[in-house]
Amino acid sequence: MRRGVSMMKFKRKSTKEGGTAVAGVLLLWTFASSTVASSYGAGIENSRWYLSESVFECSLVQEVPGFGRAVFSHRAGEDLAFYLESTVALMEPGRAQLVVEAPVWRPGVAPRPVGAVTVSDDKRVVSVGAREASIMAQGLLKGMQPTLTRASRYDQGPVRISLSNVNFSAPYAGYMQCVSGLLPVNYDQIRRSRVPFASGGAVLSEADQTLLDNIVTYVMADSTIERILIDGHSDSVGSRIDNRALSEERAKVVAEYLKAQGLDEELLIVRSHGDQFPVSRRHRDNRRVTIRLQRQGERPEFQQASGNGDTFSG
Repeated sequence: MRRGVSMMKFKRKSTKEGGTAVAGVLLLWTFASSTVASSYGAGIENSRWYLSESVFECSLVQEVPGFGRAVFSHRAGEDLAFYLESTVALMEPGRAQLVVEAPVWRPGVAPRPVGAVTVSDDKRVVSVGAREASIMAQGLLKGMQPTLTRASRYDQGPVRISLSNVNFSAPYAGYMQCVSGLLPVNYDQIRRSRVPFASGGAVLSEADQTLLDNIVTYVMADSTIERILIDGHSDSVGSRIDNRALSEERAKVVAEYLKAQGLDEELLIVRSHGDQFPVSRRHRDNRRVTIRLQRQGERPEFQQASGNGDTFSG
Protein backbone atom coordinates (compact mmCIF):
# COMPACT_ATOMS: atom_id res chain seq x y z
CA MET A 1 0.00 0.00 0.00
CA ARG A 2 2.86 2.41 0.80
CA ARG A 3 4.33 1.71 -2.60
CA GLY A 4 1.05 2.77 -4.27
CA VAL A 5 0.98 6.03 -2.29
CA SER A 6 4.59 6.75 -3.18
CA MET A 7 4.00 6.23 -6.89
CA MET A 8 0.92 8.47 -6.88
CA LYS A 9 2.92 11.23 -5.16
CA PHE A 10 5.56 10.92 -7.86
CA LYS A 11 2.87 11.25 -10.53
CA ARG A 12 1.51 14.47 -9.00
CA LYS A 13 4.99 15.92 -8.65
CA SER A 14 5.84 15.07 -12.27
CA THR A 15 2.66 16.74 -13.50
CA LYS A 16 3.31 19.82 -11.43
CA GLU A 17 6.80 20.15 -12.85
CA GLY A 18 5.54 20.11 -16.43
CA GLY A 19 4.93 16.40 -17.18
CA THR A 20 2.24 15.83 -19.78
CA ALA A 21 -1.10 14.08 -19.25
CA VAL A 22 0.18 11.25 -21.43
CA ALA A 23 3.12 10.69 -19.09
CA GLY A 24 0.71 10.45 -16.18
CA VAL A 25 -1.38 7.83 -17.94
CA LEU A 26 1.71 5.79 -18.83
CA LEU A 27 2.88 5.97 -15.22
CA LEU A 28 -0.45 4.64 -13.97
CA TRP A 29 -0.35 1.88 -16.61
CA THR A 30 3.18 0.94 -15.51
CA PHE A 31 2.10 0.84 -11.87
CA ALA A 32 -0.91 -1.34 -12.68
CA SER A 33 1.22 -3.66 -14.80
CA SER A 34 3.85 -4.08 -12.09
CA THR A 35 1.28 -4.72 -9.35
CA VAL A 36 -0.45 -8.07 -8.93
CA ALA A 37 -3.61 -7.57 -10.97
CA SER A 38 -6.74 -9.56 -11.64
CA SER A 39 -6.59 -9.90 -15.43
CA TYR A 40 -9.43 -10.93 -17.73
CA GLY A 41 -9.21 -11.56 -21.45
CA ALA A 42 -9.50 -14.26 -24.08
CA GLY A 43 -6.36 -16.28 -24.78
CA ILE A 44 -5.05 -17.36 -28.15
CA GLU A 45 -6.92 -20.64 -27.89
CA ASN A 46 -10.35 -19.09 -27.22
CA SER A 47 -10.17 -15.66 -28.88
CA ARG A 48 -13.22 -15.26 -31.11
CA TRP A 49 -14.94 -12.21 -32.59
CA TYR A 50 -18.56 -12.69 -33.61
CA LEU A 51 -20.19 -10.51 -36.26
CA SER A 52 -23.88 -9.63 -35.96
CA GLU A 53 -25.25 -7.81 -39.00
CA SER A 54 -28.50 -6.30 -40.19
CA VAL A 55 -29.66 -3.07 -41.83
CA PHE A 56 -30.42 -1.78 -38.32
CA GLU A 57 -27.12 -2.46 -36.55
CA CYS A 58 -23.68 -4.00 -37.08
CA SER A 59 -21.73 -5.31 -34.10
CA LEU A 60 -18.56 -7.19 -33.24
CA VAL A 61 -18.60 -9.15 -29.99
CA GLN A 62 -15.88 -10.90 -27.99
CA GLU A 63 -16.58 -12.96 -24.90
CA VAL A 64 -14.25 -12.03 -22.01
CA PRO A 65 -13.96 -15.19 -19.85
CA GLY A 66 -14.82 -14.59 -16.21
CA PHE A 67 -15.96 -11.03 -16.86
CA GLY A 68 -18.59 -10.60 -19.56
CA ARG A 69 -18.36 -9.41 -23.13
CA ALA A 70 -16.89 -6.58 -25.22
CA VAL A 71 -18.97 -5.06 -28.03
CA PHE A 72 -18.24 -2.72 -30.93
CA SER A 73 -21.65 -1.46 -32.03
CA HIS A 74 -22.71 0.70 -34.97
CA ARG A 75 -26.41 1.54 -35.12
CA ALA A 76 -28.05 2.95 -38.22
CA GLY A 77 -27.86 6.74 -38.23
CA GLU A 78 -25.23 6.83 -35.48
CA ASP A 79 -21.45 6.57 -35.06
CA LEU A 80 -19.39 3.60 -33.92
CA ALA A 81 -19.49 2.96 -30.17
CA PHE A 82 -17.94 0.45 -27.79
CA TYR A 83 -19.10 -0.95 -24.48
CA LEU A 84 -18.21 -3.57 -21.89
CA GLU A 85 -20.91 -5.65 -20.22
CA SER A 86 -20.19 -7.58 -17.05
CA THR A 87 -22.09 -10.34 -15.31
CA VAL A 88 -20.35 -9.51 -12.02
CA ALA A 89 -19.32 -6.20 -10.45
CA LEU A 90 -15.54 -6.55 -10.23
CA MET A 91 -14.40 -2.94 -10.59
CA GLU A 92 -14.89 0.02 -8.29
CA PRO A 93 -17.05 2.69 -9.95
CA GLY A 94 -15.08 5.76 -11.03
CA ARG A 95 -12.44 6.79 -13.53
CA ALA A 96 -10.45 4.09 -15.32
CA GLN A 97 -7.56 4.25 -17.75
CA LEU A 98 -7.87 2.89 -21.28
CA VAL A 99 -4.75 2.19 -23.34
CA VAL A 100 -3.85 0.26 -26.49
CA GLU A 101 -0.87 -1.90 -25.60
CA ALA A 102 1.22 -4.62 -27.20
CA PRO A 103 0.50 -8.24 -26.23
CA VAL A 104 3.06 -10.02 -24.07
CA TRP A 105 4.73 -11.64 -27.09
CA ARG A 106 5.62 -8.16 -28.46
CA PRO A 107 7.78 -6.63 -25.72
CA GLY A 108 9.28 -3.18 -26.03
CA VAL A 109 6.29 -1.49 -27.70
CA ALA A 110 5.04 1.47 -25.68
CA PRO A 111 1.31 1.60 -24.92
CA ARG A 112 -0.82 4.30 -26.49
CA PRO A 113 -3.06 6.15 -24.04
CA VAL A 114 -6.66 6.40 -25.25
CA GLY A 115 -8.00 8.34 -22.27
CA ALA A 116 -9.90 8.14 -19.02
CA VAL A 117 -13.31 6.46 -19.08
CA THR A 118 -16.03 6.04 -16.49
CA VAL A 119 -16.78 2.71 -14.82
CA SER A 120 -20.40 2.49 -13.66
CA ASP A 121 -22.49 0.19 -11.47
CA ASP A 122 -24.70 -0.76 -14.41
CA LYS A 123 -24.54 -4.02 -16.34
CA ARG A 124 -23.00 -1.96 -19.13
CA VAL A 125 -19.91 -1.17 -17.10
CA VAL A 126 -18.10 1.03 -19.61
CA SER A 127 -19.30 2.90 -22.71
CA VAL A 128 -17.16 5.01 -25.03
CA GLY A 129 -17.86 7.01 -28.17
CA ALA A 130 -16.67 7.01 -31.75
CA ARG A 131 -13.18 8.46 -31.15
CA GLU A 132 -12.14 5.95 -28.49
CA ALA A 133 -13.86 3.04 -30.24
CA SER A 134 -12.07 3.82 -33.51
CA ILE A 135 -8.67 3.97 -31.81
CA MET A 136 -9.37 0.61 -30.17
CA ALA A 137 -10.47 -1.01 -33.44
CA GLN A 138 -7.46 0.31 -35.33
CA GLY A 139 -5.20 -0.94 -32.54
CA LEU A 140 -6.68 -4.43 -32.83
CA LEU A 141 -6.07 -4.39 -36.59
CA LYS A 142 -2.41 -3.56 -35.90
CA GLY A 143 -1.97 -6.49 -33.53
CA MET A 144 -2.37 -4.49 -30.32
CA GLN A 145 -4.79 -5.09 -27.47
CA PRO A 146 -6.99 -2.42 -25.85
CA THR A 147 -6.73 -2.70 -22.07
CA LEU A 148 -8.83 -1.11 -19.34
CA THR A 149 -7.42 -0.78 -15.82
CA ARG A 150 -9.47 0.10 -12.74
CA ALA A 151 -9.23 -0.49 -8.98
CA SER A 152 -10.87 -3.68 -7.76
CA ARG A 153 -14.10 -3.47 -5.82
CA TYR A 154 -12.94 -6.14 -3.38
CA ASP A 155 -9.21 -5.64 -2.77
CA GLN A 156 -6.42 -3.11 -3.30
CA GLY A 157 -5.11 -4.59 -6.54
CA PRO A 158 -6.18 -3.37 -10.00
CA VAL A 159 -8.49 -5.16 -12.41
CA ARG A 160 -7.33 -5.36 -16.05
CA ILE A 161 -9.66 -6.14 -18.93
CA SER A 162 -7.90 -6.84 -22.26
CA LEU A 163 -9.31 -7.47 -25.72
CA SER A 164 -7.55 -10.03 -27.88
CA ASN A 165 -6.62 -9.14 -31.47
CA VAL A 166 -6.50 -12.81 -32.50
CA ASN A 167 -9.06 -13.59 -35.24
CA PHE A 168 -10.19 -9.96 -35.43
CA SER A 169 -9.33 -8.95 -39.01
CA ALA A 170 -11.79 -11.15 -40.93
CA PRO A 171 -14.87 -10.28 -38.84
CA TYR A 172 -13.87 -6.61 -38.99
CA ALA A 173 -13.89 -6.73 -42.79
CA GLY A 174 -17.42 -8.14 -42.62
CA TYR A 175 -18.37 -5.45 -40.16
CA MET A 176 -17.19 -2.72 -42.56
CA GLN A 177 -19.29 -4.22 -45.35
CA CYS A 178 -22.28 -4.35 -43.02
CA VAL A 179 -21.87 -0.66 -42.10
CA SER A 180 -22.04 0.35 -45.75
CA GLY A 181 -25.54 -1.17 -45.93
CA LEU A 182 -27.03 0.39 -42.80
CA LEU A 183 -30.26 2.36 -43.00
CA PRO A 184 -29.86 6.15 -42.86
CA VAL A 185 -31.74 6.37 -39.54
CA ASN A 186 -32.78 4.18 -36.62
CA TYR A 187 -36.14 3.83 -34.89
CA ASP A 188 -35.34 6.14 -32.00
CA GLN A 189 -34.38 8.93 -34.38
CA ILE A 190 -37.62 8.94 -36.36
CA ARG A 191 -40.24 7.38 -34.11
CA ARG A 192 -41.44 10.92 -33.36
CA SER A 193 -40.88 13.45 -36.14
CA ARG A 194 -42.04 16.95 -36.89
CA VAL A 195 -42.61 18.75 -40.21
CA PRO A 196 -42.84 22.57 -39.85
CA PHE A 197 -44.81 24.84 -42.17
CA ALA A 198 -44.78 28.51 -43.16
CA SER A 199 -47.68 30.76 -42.18
CA GLY A 200 -50.72 29.74 -44.21
CA GLY A 201 -48.63 27.20 -46.09
CA ALA A 202 -48.88 23.48 -46.80
CA VAL A 203 -45.82 22.92 -48.97
CA LEU A 204 -43.01 20.48 -48.15
CA SER A 205 -39.43 21.74 -48.29
CA GLU A 206 -36.49 19.64 -49.51
CA ALA A 207 -35.47 19.01 -45.91
CA ASP A 208 -39.01 17.82 -45.12
CA GLN A 209 -38.92 15.47 -48.09
CA THR A 210 -35.57 14.04 -46.96
CA LEU A 211 -37.03 13.37 -43.51
CA LEU A 212 -40.07 11.67 -45.01
CA ASP A 213 -37.89 9.64 -47.39
CA ASN A 214 -35.91 8.36 -44.39
CA ILE A 215 -39.13 7.43 -42.62
CA VAL A 216 -40.30 5.49 -45.69
CA THR A 217 -36.96 3.68 -45.98
CA TYR A 218 -37.06 2.68 -42.34
CA VAL A 219 -40.70 1.55 -42.29
CA MET A 220 -40.20 -0.60 -45.37
CA ALA A 221 -37.34 -2.38 -43.60
CA ASP A 222 -39.06 -2.80 -40.22
CA SER A 223 -42.02 -5.17 -40.46
CA THR A 224 -42.98 -4.50 -36.83
CA ILE A 225 -44.34 -1.02 -37.65
CA GLU A 226 -48.13 -1.35 -37.59
CA ARG A 227 -49.29 2.29 -37.49
CA ILE A 228 -48.09 5.71 -38.57
CA LEU A 229 -49.99 8.54 -36.91
CA ILE A 230 -50.03 11.81 -38.84
CA ASP A 231 -51.44 14.82 -36.98
CA GLY A 232 -51.88 18.24 -38.57
CA HIS A 233 -51.76 21.45 -36.50
CA SER A 234 -51.99 25.19 -37.06
CA ASP A 235 -51.30 28.39 -35.18
CA SER A 236 -54.14 30.46 -33.68
CA VAL A 237 -54.04 33.26 -36.26
CA GLY A 238 -57.35 33.54 -38.12
CA SER A 239 -60.61 31.69 -37.63
CA ARG A 240 -60.82 28.26 -36.08
CA ILE A 241 -62.65 26.93 -39.10
CA ASP A 242 -59.87 28.06 -41.45
CA ASN A 243 -57.19 26.74 -39.10
CA ARG A 244 -58.86 23.34 -38.92
CA ALA A 245 -59.00 23.16 -42.71
CA LEU A 246 -55.34 24.23 -43.00
CA SER A 247 -54.19 21.64 -40.47
CA GLU A 248 -56.12 18.99 -42.42
CA GLU A 249 -54.48 20.06 -45.67
CA ARG A 250 -51.01 19.85 -44.09
CA ALA A 251 -51.65 16.37 -42.72
CA LYS A 252 -52.91 15.20 -46.12
CA VAL A 253 -49.84 16.63 -47.88
CA VAL A 254 -47.58 14.58 -45.63
CA ALA A 255 -49.72 11.46 -45.98
CA GLU A 256 -49.89 11.74 -49.77
CA TYR A 257 -46.11 12.11 -49.99
CA LEU A 258 -45.58 8.99 -47.87
CA LYS A 259 -48.00 7.01 -50.03
CA ALA A 260 -46.34 8.26 -53.21
CA GLN A 261 -43.03 6.91 -51.93
CA GLY A 262 -44.53 3.46 -51.46
CA LEU A 263 -46.03 3.23 -47.98
CA ASP A 264 -49.22 1.24 -47.57
CA GLU A 265 -52.21 3.54 -47.01
CA GLU A 266 -53.55 1.12 -44.40
CA LEU A 267 -50.62 2.01 -42.13
CA LEU A 268 -51.57 5.69 -42.00
CA ILE A 269 -53.92 7.33 -39.51
CA VAL A 270 -54.44 10.95 -40.57
CA ARG A 271 -56.00 13.54 -38.25
CA SER A 272 -56.27 17.32 -38.02
CA HIS A 273 -56.57 19.46 -34.89
CA GLY A 274 -56.44 23.09 -35.99
CA ASP A 275 -55.04 25.26 -33.18
CA GLN A 276 -56.32 22.95 -30.44
CA PHE A 277 -52.91 21.74 -29.21
CA PRO A 278 -50.32 24.54 -29.20
CA VAL A 279 -46.77 23.69 -28.11
CA SER A 280 -45.52 27.25 -27.76
CA ARG A 281 -46.55 30.89 -27.64
CA ARG A 282 -44.65 31.36 -30.88
CA HIS A 283 -46.94 30.82 -33.84
CA ARG A 284 -44.21 29.24 -35.99
CA ASP A 285 -43.80 26.38 -33.51
CA ASN A 286 -47.48 25.47 -33.77
CA ARG A 287 -47.63 25.27 -37.58
CA ARG A 288 -46.66 21.62 -37.90
CA VAL A 289 -47.45 18.04 -38.72
CA THR A 290 -46.27 15.44 -36.23
CA ILE A 291 -45.52 11.87 -37.29
CA ARG A 292 -45.38 9.00 -34.85
CA LEU A 293 -44.43 5.40 -35.60
CA GLN A 294 -46.01 2.65 -33.56
CA ARG A 295 -44.64 -0.87 -33.35
CA GLN A 296 -46.52 -4.07 -32.67
CA GLY A 297 -47.01 -4.52 -28.94
CA GLU A 298 -46.60 -0.83 -28.10
CA ARG A 299 -49.48 0.79 -26.27
CA PRO A 300 -51.90 2.24 -28.83
CA GLU A 301 -51.97 5.78 -27.44
CA PHE A 302 -53.43 7.45 -30.48
CA GLN A 303 -56.92 8.66 -29.63
CA GLN A 304 -56.08 12.23 -28.66
CA ALA A 305 -53.09 14.45 -29.41
CA SER A 306 -51.57 16.02 -26.30
CA GLY A 307 -50.29 19.55 -25.88
CA ASN A 308 -46.92 19.18 -27.53
CA GLY A 309 -48.21 17.31 -30.55
CA ASP A 310 -45.55 14.63 -30.15
CA THR A 311 -47.13 12.34 -27.58
CA PHE A 312 -50.62 10.92 -27.54
CA SER A 313 -52.99 9.79 -24.84
CA GLY A 314 -56.15 7.80 -24.99
